[in-house]
Amino acid sequence: MEREKFSTRLGFLLISAGCAIGLGNVWRFPYIVGRYGGAAFVLIYLFFLIALGLPIMAMEFSVGRASRTSAAKSFTLLQPKGAKWHWFGYFAMLGNYMLMMFYTTVGGWMLYYFVRMVRGDFVNLAPAQVENAFGEMLSQPVTLTVWMLVAVVLGFAVCSLGLKNGVERITKMMMSCLFVVMVALCIRAVTLPGAKEGLSFYLVPNFAGMVEQGIMETVFAAMGQAFFTLSLGIGAMAIFGSYIGKEHTLMGEAVNVALLDTIVAFMAGLIIFPACFAFNVNPGGGPSLVFITLPNIFNEMPWGRLWGSLFFVFMSFAALSTIIAVFENIISFAIDLWGWSRKKAVVINGLAIALLSMPCVLGFNLWSAVQPLGAGSNIQDLEDFVVSNNLLPLGSLVYLIFCTSRYGWGWDNFIAEADTGKGVKFPKWARFYVTWILPAIVLFIFMAGYWEKFAPLFLK
Repeated sequence: MEREKFSTRLGFLLISAGCAIGLGNVWRFPYIVGRYGGAAFVLIYLFFLIALGLPIMAMEFSVGRASRTSAAKSFTLLQPKGAKWHWFGYFAMLGNYMLMMFYTTVGGWMLYYFVRMVRGDFVNLAPAQVENAFGEMLSQPVTLTVWMLVAVVLGFAVCSLGLKNGVERITKMMMSCLFVVMVALCIRAVTLPGAKEGLSFYLVPNFAGMVEQGIMETVFAAMGQAFFTLSLGIGAMAIFGSYIGKEHTLMGEAVNVALLDTIVAFMAGLIIFPACFAFNVNPGGGPSLVFITLPNIFNEMPWGRLWGSLFFVFMSFAALSTIIAVFENIISFAIDLWGWSRKKAVVINGLAIALLSMPCVLGFNLWSAVQPLGAGSNIQDLEDFVVSNNLLPLGSLVYLIFCTSRYGWGWDNFIAEADTGKGVKFPKWARFYVTWILPAIVLFIFMAGYWEKFAPLFLK
């Protein structure tokens, strides 16, 4: 059976960017930018995005395009005879399933808050009441289950329509709307009274802030954000490489995807910092920013219900674009490995993901006594840790070694695939860097993630 292809290059770019653009762009990027010196941090982040993210993304795209299949079979087709690289296919599949075990729940939160914002549930609520509303939602297993299922059904419904008619067409519409909504929110935020102070905090380099946090800590934060923002290492990008033609080089495509991801993260800061400073609110990171801080700001803002609804449309699209992209990967595993029809793959995986998402849902309420990473942690924290701190860095290491080692696919095969077509070529001089230095950096990120997570427990 001939492999489906994207109908347009724009579809490929927007879907790949949609997979990379996630909730971390909104609830983590602006916060760490503010914490580590504003624009000074952004410059360091961009350096690491180019140095770390782009080479690995080009490698994922290359493995996908050369094999014309998902991570489930790509290593089998490209590996030397008798090699064991194909075992990584199961590792990549696990990564995609585990990511969806908690991401669907958070996607459900976004959809639920959009409905609540439209209904006006937060109008006239005091700040403490807005905070309580988020806690109440987490304490209700039925509410969380229903909205998790809405996210799962929406994602698989789009994928069931096929690559061109479903995934490409709907994601293009969603991503186009996402950019329009973000521009509207940016204009509103930067024209708020008192927004100037927030813009200056965000856009003017603050080297003193970097020194205060520690230069090495700032560099590591930039490195970590650049590495994790693109969802590399579990074949989530490789699948889109398998759907594109040979007209354009893959380094050029990686640059375009990284650029779109960075624009969204940067624009999120243009929304959040002016709004927080205009209403004298601390722009902290994480779920509290999205579900507590910002609803309180919208309550203070003229036409706040409208702007709040638009914000949660944007957040829902950011979450759903990732969910649809990863679901497409999961469906392709079943099609490639077992020859299932798309419909069968959608139904069976839809039921599986719904079931696998339940521990995360129950971890906030009925199973809240389960605290796998220490006091105050929950099941979602564990799932996120396994994916973000283990599967992504180790998977990226596999792609790096596979594409550069003569025991894998090899440098010559990789560079021939990556450089086919018009556009930016993969720099030949970078061979030593991606063979030896970049794997060492990825290993460092992997080990530092463990140190950051567990050192405080042992150093008490």
